[in-house]
Amino acid sequence: MKNIRNFCIIAHIDHGKSTLADRLLQTTGTITERQMQDQALDDMDLERERGITIKSHAIQMAYTAADGEEYIFNLIDTPGHVDFSYEVSRSIAACEGALLIVDATQGIEAQTISNLYLALEHDLEIIPILNKMDLDSADPEVVGDQIVDLIGCSMDDIIPASGKTGLGVDEILEAIVKRVSAPVGDPTAPLQAMIFDSVYNPFRGIIAYFRILNGQLKKGDLVKFFATNNDYIADEIGVLGMDLMPRKELTPGHVGYIISGIKNAREVKVGDTITLKANPCEERINGFEDVKPMVFAGIYPVDTEDYEELRASMEKLQLNDASLVFEPESSAALGFGFRCGFLGMLHMEIIQERLEREFDMTVITTVPNVSYHAYTKDGEMQVVNNPSDLPVPNHLERVEEPFIKAQVITKSEYIGQVMSLCIEKRGVLHNQVYLTADRVELSFNMPLGEIVFDFYDKLKSVSRGYASFDYFPDEYKPSNLVKLDIMLNGDGVDALSALIHRDNAFNLGKKICLKLKELIPRQQFMIALQAAIGAKIIARETIKPVRKDVTAKCYGGDITRKRKLLEKQKKGKKRMRQVGNIEVPQSAFLAVLKLD
Repeated sequence: MKNIRNFCIIAHIDHGKSTLADRLLQTTGTITERQMQDQALDDMDLERERGITIKSHAIQMAYTAADGEEYIFNLIDTPGHVDFSYEVSRSIAACEGALLIVDATQGIEAQTISNLYLALEHDLEIIPILNKMDLDSADPEVVGDQIVDLIGCSMDDIIPASGKTGLGVDEILEAIVKRVSAPVGDPTAPLQAMIFDSVYNPFRGIIAYFRILNGQLKKGDLVKFFATNNDYIADEIGVLGMDLMPRKELTPGHVGYIISGIKNAREVKVGDTITLKANPCEERINGFEDVKPMVFAGIYPVDTEDYEELRASMEKLQLNDASLVFEPESSAALGFGFRCGFLGMLHMEIIQERLEREFDMTVITTVPNVSYHAYTKDGEMQVVNNPSDLPVPNHLERVEEPFIKAQVITKSEYIGQVMSLCIEKRGVLHNQVYLTADRVELSFNMPLGEIVFDFYDKLKSVSRGYASFDYFPDEYKPSNLVKLDIMLNGDGVDALSALIHRDNAFNLGKKICLKLKELIPRQQFMIALQAAIGAKIIARETIKPVRKDVTAKCYGGDITRKRKLLEKQKKGKKRMRQVGNIEVPQSAFLAVLKLD
């Protein structure tokens, strides 16, 4: 056990984690030149296309230190985007050390700080690394001072490195041996292993990844899962290389996998404890708390018959992404589907894309919203995830919406634009701290509902890409919220309704009506598009009917002949409007999301 080291890599998005992980794999000879490609650990096409890590990846490396000792390294490469912070927190729970990577050209950013705090909460040994030292724009002195201020280490502890050229990789490997502590555990105690991830394999069932804290696990043992209390035979156990590497037994400190022929996705829960049936441990490991979704949206199959298939796809996806939460719901406009909880807009986009790529499911996504607390006059509190669940206004006492504490780190020249953007989104400025002469950290309190749509994109454009953003949930506060309904010919389209602040309702209602007027095809009859708050109509647009010129054959003669024909046509249109129904195209739902 003294020769095992478990560590993860944490950093802000695009600071070079995956590139540095590639160099570590090459230097230790874990991966051959033939297998080598950029982002070697990222196995989804989506990750390579976007150049981001979506999923944490664990891999074992063998390393011979300078003193000739053989060591086993278990490395977990983690995502850097705020939407995938749950992946990071799970990886940290399975490690004793963390490589904190900071880009020498950009300095410390918001997500670096929040990931660092996560690691410090778990008492991990932090090894600071200055990456991208080969670039001309690198500024090691300034960024080095920022790291010293943040962690309180000395300048000599920081390792200069470059993921591209391989500079500093040997120093990093030696630092892991010297600074990261070996795992502790009792091999003779009852087995205690924590599941930190799982994947679905169509041929072998569910593969659970775990970290052994105490005890030993042998191939063929009868194991018990705490959460479900079910028993399974460990058909195959082993460690994680570039492929699965079977082993006869695993001891404390090891990170490995177990295949036990589980087919049902609900039987494996991330954060669960595995123990032996014959000699169970007394208590489960306190892994990590359940994830709290931030953004809710409905996902519906385009064809209602695909509902069961969509359910199976979502369950398999949930195995691979434990932060996805969903429950069944139905909508008058879209039929049966699921109400899903996501960690953010990027997370929602990735899930939708993965459903299409990996499971061939074409889905319709409704307008995203957050969850509100509605208090009725009887003093009851209801959690409202869907605007259509809001109690009727005469029973409603008040609505509270979730607020967040947001940190924005930006260059001082963009403070004005960033502040005005946050105030426009109903944010309140709390604090402003200069980290260096030209970098400032702004702290805001703002409603989560305002940042759901396009806040991140707008922040990047007003700061020319220099601002970094991180947030964590605060409390629920009362707000003047109203339910905005969109109606076509007097019938509400529940998939387009939204809970919104009263001050913004008129503008949004007008914009949605104008957008739908462009996108809904003209019919033989007139269509009235209305935005309403309760019974009060606040905006209206009319889609003109496509009509035949019935008076074309009248030449000369009395005006009454023309009037008679027009009246006859008018009656026909009225009858048609009563029986006609309007198809809202998928592009209209998507366009409402992208309203500026």
